[in-house]
Amino acid sequence: MAKGNGRRQGGARAAPGEVPVDLHRCFVFPNRMREQRHAAGHARLLRLASLLPDIPYIRLSKIERGEVVPRPEELRRIAAALNIAPADLLLDVDAPGFDIGLWAEPFLDGAPVDLAEERFAVLLAAALRARRTGDPALTIAAIERDYGLAPVNLSRIENAQKTFDRWNAATRHALYQLLRVADEAELRDHIAGLHAAGGLDAFLAYIASPAARHERTRARIAEISAALQAGDAVAAPVVAPLPVSGAVSIRLVPVLGAPLAQGLIADTPTSEKAEAPHAAGPRAFGLKVCRATLGGGLPGQAVVIVDPDRLPSSGSLAALREEAGWRLLSVGSDREGRMIGYSSNPELEVVLDDCDPSRLAALVSAIFP
Repeated sequence: MAKGNGRRQGGARAAPGEVPVDLHRCFVFPNRMREQRHAAGHARLLRLASLLPDIPYIRLSKIERGEVVPRPEELRRIAAALNIAPADLLLDVDAPGFDIGLWAEPFLDGAPVDLAEERFAVLLAAALRARRTGDPALTIAAIERDYGLAPVNLSRIENAQKTFDRWNAATRHALYQLLRVADEAELRDHIAGLHAAGGLDAFLAYIASPAARHERTRARIAEISAALQAGDAVAAPVVAPLPVSGAVSIRLVPVLGAPLAQGLIADTPTSEKAEAPHAAGPRAFGLKVCRATLGGGLPGQAVVIVDPDRLPSSGSLAALREEAGWRLLSVGSDREGRMIGYSSNPELEVVLDDCDPSRLAALVSAIFP
């Protein structure tokens, strides 16, 4: 790859009026795993994977590529297999010599970058976020039910993880319906019009800002490092906004969760934090799903953001505080207009209108591994 093509500085710099693009936005947790694996004599990741049966190969690959944030126990297992200290897998992204572009080069396929399509992916992400922000009824559950767009794909589109041409026909059709256009040409015209009118400006910095990505990465590495040093001792949860250059502010909230019987989730503190949407209330927190109690659309590895200051509505997802822990429910209405919460595993129906409102909270976003 030629140097100086925009990759080494975290993305192509946009001229005034253009859409900024962060070509390294998928690398959320750069690390030294590949370097240490080679140093230990494992030329191929598959060989290391054979020593780590508790970590699926696909997840191990994503950890090495920096595409997911590993759990402290996963880093400990990887480090033990490599005969190194867990901290030796971490990077200091603030070090003067660190360059995200150089670090990412081994994981890039060498194909030329289509900046026009990368920018359209960012604009599409912003347009979808704007559409959902402007219509409270467009919850995660409602979008899956009414448009057939799975939560995991919704999250990937809203974070511009793939260019439009890489989505299949079903996903494209769902986007046409969701954004109320007839076809791709009309979609592109519609989004260009929104951008020209300034309707997407408020959302772009959250998608395509190298500074925001760097702040998230720095915070995540610091949290993992602290957890490793403290032996996973968890301090009292603190909700703390992280300042980022410009108008971007990244708010991390504590993540709770441990699996209980009957699909319940204990509010056990973890060492993890998750990014909350800007509209979440001051008491918002993350909750590990633990099990796919609502079906495959919300896998057990996901984290949901729970907002106790917001009540759920029909077509949304909810968290119900029971005596032993939290229960995740899909919300609908029966023939009498009562709000009902449904769980698939175990199969349950809960009349939410009969529940104490202080025990109910809306789910405002979901984060997928």
